Amino acid sequence: MFKDLGIKGRVLILTLLPTSLLAFLLGGYFIWAQLSNLQGQLLQRGEMIAEQLAPLTAPAFLRGDIEVLQRIATQSLEQPDVRSVSLLDKDKVLLAHAGPSMLNPMPTVGSGTEKLTAKHSNDDATRFLLPVFEHHLGLTGEPPHLGSDKLVGWVELELSHHATLLSGYHSLLTSLLLVAAGLVLTALLALRMSHSINDPLRRVKEGVAQLKEGKLETRLPLLGSQELDELASGINRMAEALQNAQEELQHSIDQATEDVRQNLETIEIQNIELDFARKEALEASRIKSEFLANMSHEIRTPLNGILGFTNLLQKSELTPRQQDYLSTIEKSADNLLGIINEILDFSKIEAGKLVLESIPFNLRELIQDTLTILAPTAHEKHLELLSLVYRDTPRALLGDPLRLRQILTNLVNNAIKFTREGSIAVRVMLEDENESHAQIRISVQDSGIGLSDDDLRLLFQAFSQADNSLSRQAGGTGLGLAISKRLIEQMGGEIGVDSSPGQGSEFWISLSLPKARADIEDLPRPPLLGRSIAILETHELARQALQHQLEDCGLNVNAFSQPDSLLEAIGASRQGPSPIGIAVMGVTSQELPPERLKHYIRQLEQMSCKCIVLCPTTEQVLYHSSLPDAYTQLHAKPACTRKLQRALSEMISPRHQRLTAETPEPTRTPNILCVDDNPANLLLVQTLLEDMGADVSVAKDGHEALDKARKVRFDLILMDVQMPGMDGRETTEAIRLWETEQNNSAVPIVALTAHALSNEKRTLLQSGMDDYLTKPISERQLAQVVLKWTGLSLRALLPERTDDNSRQDIDLNQISTLDNEEGLRLAAGKADLAADMLNMLLAGLPTDLQAIRQARQSDNSQLLIERVHRLHGATRYCGVPQLRATCLRSETLLKQDDPGAKHALDQLEAAIERLMIETQAEA
Repeated sequence: MFKDLGIKGRVLILTLLPTSLLAFLLGGYFIWAQLSNLQGQLLQRGEMIAEQLAPLTAPAFLRGDIEVLQRIATQSLEQPDVRSVSLLDKDKVLLAHAGPSMLNPMPTVGSGTEKLTAKHSNDDATRFLLPVFEHHLGLTGEPPHLGSDKLVGWVELELSHHATLLSGYHSLLTSLLLVAAGLVLTALLALRMSHSINDPLRRVKEGVAQLKEGKLETRLPLLGSQELDELASGINRMAEALQNAQEELQHSIDQATEDVRQNLETIEIQNIELDFARKEALEASRIKSEFLANMSHEIRTPLNGILGFTNLLQKSELTPRQQDYLSTIEKSADNLLGIINEILDFSKIEAGKLVLESIPFNLRELIQDTLTILAPTAHEKHLELLSLVYRDTPRALLGDPLRLRQILTNLVNNAIKFTREGSIAVRVMLEDENESHAQIRISVQDSGIGLSDDDLRLLFQAFSQADNSLSRQAGGTGLGLAISKRLIEQMGGEIGVDSSPGQGSEFWISLSLPKARADIEDLPRPPLLGRSIAILETHELARQALQHQLEDCGLNVNAFSQPDSLLEAIGASRQGPSPIGIAVMGVTSQELPPERLKHYIRQLEQMSCKCIVLCPTTEQVLYHSSLPDAYTQLHAKPACTRKLQRALSEMISPRHQRLTAETPEPTRTPNILCVDDNPANLLLVQTLLEDMGADVSVAKDGHEALDKARKVRFDLILMDVQMPGMDGRETTEAIRLWETEQNNSAVPIVALTAHALSNEKRTLLQSGMDDYLTKPISERQLAQVVLKWTGLSLRALLPERTDDNSRQDIDLNQISTLDNEEGLRLAAGKADLAADMLNMLLAGLPTDLQAIRQARQSDNSQLLIERVHRLHGATRYCGVPQLRATCLRSETLLKQDDPGAKHALDQLEAAIERLMIETQAEA
């Protein structure tokens, strides 16, 4: 409030407030002192009057002369302020009274105070009571009697306060008038002083306002005091400086305006040049994208020939050294293809043409499938590879599983490269969630060499590597982490790393993904719920991961780190209500050699406990002979929950169901037209297709292809995209137009392209093509795409070499019946194509089995060879290694009329039945 006051108000307050307080304090004090003095004088006078009456009334009290007492009382009223007088005998009986009735009650006299004057006061009067003794007679000249202390009566009078109050009020009024007069005088002086300050300040304010309005010629006069004159002088100097500065500024503005006017034409020319430069930059970016696409085509085209003819050459009779050379060529070409793919991925991300999918996927299966593919590389270095998916993490999510798998593969691959010993752990945990989304954190932690702060700053930059010497040992372009970072950022997440030199690294991903409807397959199967199981794993983290996986299957898990402890616990459980019937043992050849494992398994069988063994992929061959049923009991590390759950369910309650026959497999040879301007690629595709049994026609350009398509009805056309003259798109559009004019059904046309840009597939499909194959092309891809679009089967792979291995008996327990990962690889990573291939094979299995049995019963060897050959070709498209191996051995022995063909056919029928039973169980 004080801050809001002006100078005038502050001067008045500072002047009047102390003065008023001092005046009121002093006035109040003096008035109080005067009233107290008057009150004291009144009481003193009352006591004196009472004491004067005592000797006057003493003789009358002794004589009992009431008339004298009444006259004394009446004369006493003439004293100032005396209101009433009463004379009492010694027993306080009223003898004489003058004046009105007394207002106050009679004062009480205590013991020991009978000779003192007692009084009682109120606001209006004070009542006095004084005893009269015989010694008071001495004051009147009469001789006192003996015993002069004898009480003879009482004198009582009452004094009025009215005169005293009037005198006090008069003093108060006088004081207030004096205080008011002083305050008025002080206020007048304060107003005078405030005016002497405000007027100069008002002039200063008006002058500053004029300066603010731009009237810089304004000057202030002298203001009448030294300080204010100095202020006015300073403002005048400031105004003069501002005026000079304004003149200089105006001069500068005029000069700058002239310069701008002179340079305007130059600026316009520069703007035009910048516009041209921007257009050139956009055109350069477009040309770069086209250049990358063309370079992809130009590089993939010879790579297609290198890989294709290397594959064909490997099927011929070669020396071991030549086989090694060809293997080196194939690996080098595959590495070059991987580098090209990384560069093209980076280019697509840079150009903003990478489109992410949003489809449902199972996060746990994605993690485990990725580790399954990378496990052999880790196990070659004796590394422990494991995954920990926390239970509160949603498994069914929406996103791009292919790109997420690419990121995880890159991170785990890097961890394997730069870790010499120890373990690599992939952890998945839930950071936050709501009804629709889940914030997921995925970390890849290794015990490798670690990274320094300088390495971390360069880690996610394109074409840079943390440690060139080590990176060169492990290989790589330096694009993997940069691509992973861009992909994660495009998904709306973030990626980072925590590392210290020599202490390993932890790469982490934080990503928010929409939730999907949970699949019923994620629920524990009824045969497993509530059962007790024991696990053996020496590695603590691997033991924890395996325990979580089995508990998620609904099992009661007992974990052990030593085989003896496991056997002891299983033996003790036989006496309890819930005996342990299955043991899952994670082993390595260093910790538990095959001979010792066989001994422990015999002990487990004696205790009626079944066993599943998990071992590194590089050591599976060592443990085959140690297990009674290696097919069902032996699995690779890290354990896949889906496979482990299926194996446990089959071990607890095996099923024996067979599929019913559906549709037979077609037998006609497909007629295919291949179009390519590159002679090497054309020869490669022609050779691959002819070796697989197809009728192949070739065309070197679009015009020749159009002519042949008009003359011959083909089952499938393989069309190169980039050709001189009429390219693949124009040729396809011309063929579709001719088919429309002739009312012919559309021939499936599949593009053969080396382009990898995001809009390539869309453009091809819009031009009328049905599908596309990316170079380099394998014979498996060719066979799969022919079967997909024509329904006619080819031999996906010829028998590599008919040697002694094909004559040897096959142990069906050592070869897996169904391998989904292999099927996905055979389908070039296309899950829908892999599923179609497998479903078509399964649909024809009952018919094939019946036909094979009928041919064996009729002893028709030619028909038998044909049926086995057709089934063998179909198995080359799918991940069915057991059935493929039995088909190969049976076909080889049948063609050679070998006596062992009968046993091979028995194994073939058993493999067909086992495949149908396992797929039925999964369904």
